[in-house]
Amino acid sequence: MSPLSNSYEKTNNRDAFTLVELLVVIAIIGILIGMLLPAVQQVREAARRTVCTNHLAQLGIALHNYEFGHEHLPPGVTNPTGPILSQPVGQHVGFLVDLLPYIEQTGIANHFDNSLGTYAAANAAARQQSVAIYLCPSNYPDMNTLATAALTNYAGCHNSTEAPIDTDNNGLLFLNSKINYSDIHDGSSNTILVGEFLPWPNSLGWASGTRSSLRNTSSIKSSNSAIGGAPGTPPVNLQEVGGFGSKHAGILSNFCFGDGSVHSITPSIDPIIFENLGNRADGAMMGGSNF
Repeated sequence: MSPLSNSYEKTNNRDAFTLVELLVVIAIIGILIGMLLPAVQQVREAARRTVCTNHLAQLGIALHNYEFGHEHLPPGVTNPTGPILSQPVGQHVGFLVDLLPYIEQTGIANHFDNSLGTYAAANAAARQQSVAIYLCPSNYPDMNTLATAALTNYAGCHNSTEAPIDTDNNGLLFLNSKINYSDIHDGSSNTILVGEFLPWPNSLGWASGTRSSLRNTSSIKSSNSAIGGAPGTPPVNLQEVGGFGSKHAGILSNFCFGDGSVHSITPSIDPIIFENLGNRADGAMMGGSNF
């Protein structure tokens, strides 16, 4: 045999993967990808949670700036009479409307006439504007089911227990309230100002000072990591408000306190302590409470 033919045989006699080996490699790659995906999801959720806490911090700054300019916090809701019913009837201008100029949303504020009320036709376009700082990236959608109002995932704390939104609530943002920091007898660092919540699909939106933007610290529920209520069928009682909640894994919800600090409430919190955090003047000695 000639040297040329020997060289040809050696060249074509190369090692290669068998079908079994190829399938094993593919299976190993699939397992590695399957192990990696949860980690990627955790990183994404951690990033979304960071954005959420940043939104709450910005809301805290906006509320403080409002207080500096007016010498009191904004009313949780402005309406001639109470208690507030969760229906599109009345003035119902929520505190998030008053905060628009303080979060660089003057354009929306200029197109919203508070005197006409939240549900007036003239305010429809402004009411439908989705405001990024009012939304948690872990929760969606950003519009209600009728596409008549943009939603919010952050609500002011109007009361410590389940009660209608009225002028006698013990929180920081309620009907026609004008709370200043001297009224917070328990200390601003021990009192919830704004917290994360899960809006119902038919919510009246961020502009409405109803249970669509106000909540209380009445109870804790572990379902869907929610405090006091989760999306679904809203209560038939139009005076019922509900509590806070979020879709963040491992925590119940994020909160901005009266001093502007942001904390994550864990499932291990004592319900009584949680209720006390919603009351500006319950007289409880909070000490170094671990939220």
